[in-house]
Amino acid sequence: MDDQTTIVRPAIGQARRLVLVTETWPPEINGVAMTLSRLVQGISDLGWQVRLVRPRQKSDGEDSAGHMLVPGLPIPGYSGLRFGMPMVEKLRQAWKKERPDVVHIATEGPLGWAALKVARNMGIPVTSSFHTNFHRYCKHYGMSWLRGVVTRHLRQFHNQSALTMVPNDTLRQMLLQENYRNVAVLGRGVDSSLFSPARRSPALRAEWGLAPDDLAVIYVGRLAAEKNLALVIKAFDAIQKVNPTARMVWVGSGPEARKLMRRYPQHIFCGAKSGEELAEHYASGDVFLFPSMTETFGNVLTEAMASGLAVVAYDYAAAEIFIQPGLNGVRVPFGDSAGFIQAATALVADPALMRQYGGAAASAVAQCSWQSVCRLFDGYLQAQIPAQNVPEGVASPSLTPQL
Repeated sequence: MDDQTTIVRPAIGQARRLVLVTETWPPEINGVAMTLSRLVQGISDLGWQVRLVRPRQKSDGEDSAGHMLVPGLPIPGYSGLRFGMPMVEKLRQAWKKERPDVVHIATEGPLGWAALKVARNMGIPVTSSFHTNFHRYCKHYGMSWLRGVVTRHLRQFHNQSALTMVPNDTLRQMLLQENYRNVAVLGRGVDSSLFSPARRSPALRAEWGLAPDDLAVIYVGRLAAEKNLALVIKAFDAIQKVNPTARMVWVGSGPEARKLMRRYPQHIFCGAKSGEELAEHYASGDVFLFPSMTETFGNVLTEAMASGLAVVAYDYAAAEIFIQPGLNGVRVPFGDSAGFIQAATALVADPALMRQYGGAAASAVAQCSWQSVCRLFDGYLQAQIPAQNVPEGVASPSLTPQL
């Protein structure tokens, strides 16, 4: 892509049409579904007409709010999530009837491949997102031998789109080294009006069995093998030796949930939460442990920071961007499990420092808005649309993509 790309916006009253193809969407609870929901709302506010293509969910009624629903099958190991079937002819007919200006593909499953094929055959501009490190998941599910195949699959998929959007520059550099082309950074926002220290709930903490000054160690996210949950447990065991009254609070669901509940009945398992209830759970904790090594970003980390928690995380993705060591949280060298445990233990041993980090963390992400992210997304999409004559008085702003 050229360093300077002219974007021509539609005439007044003429909305651009975007089709977004995804295998996950709310009410499913995961970072991809949440991110896409925010992006769709944001670019709709900027004047785009957005139509989703996604697998049918159990909660879908007859009225799907204009979404194109396709049959789906469960994703192995991910109860509640489905991949969409490759409905090539259905997509072709729909796009002949109402041609999109851009197709954006957020997931690389069979439905995503079908959308890529149809859009390219019809000459419709295609962009994509790299949301999930599936190639890193292989070892956590006993399929390390598949990593090479998955890596090639992902690269072949994304290199057929005009632009692949990733959430941080470190991942962009990694993909470029793996021979991906046309990779741009599209960051993530955080809703500081929702996730806030003001949501802290003494009543909820009392339900957890905590006195006002007791320590709540919290993990929020999917309870799955690739999240490195064993390190959360080891770190908490070490924390309890320093602070015997500390409680471990888990917020989330997933394939490891039942096993964890059986092995650690003394821990508090809250299940999956969303909206204000999720925000209340964040803010009612004290220390957030996030040992995952498979994130492309890690939305839960910025949500925890916005909620006023002291965070311990590995030094990559969102932590690399937002945590300033010695000021608002703790970053540990990637993969250093002993260092992670030591850092978490040292932090809780100093309650004043822990409170200082939590207050500074909320300030650090306060200006990280979804509105700015959506404006950049809008620009990337506009840049793919062939230039048209601009009516008099309609501005044609330029965009310098983060390539």
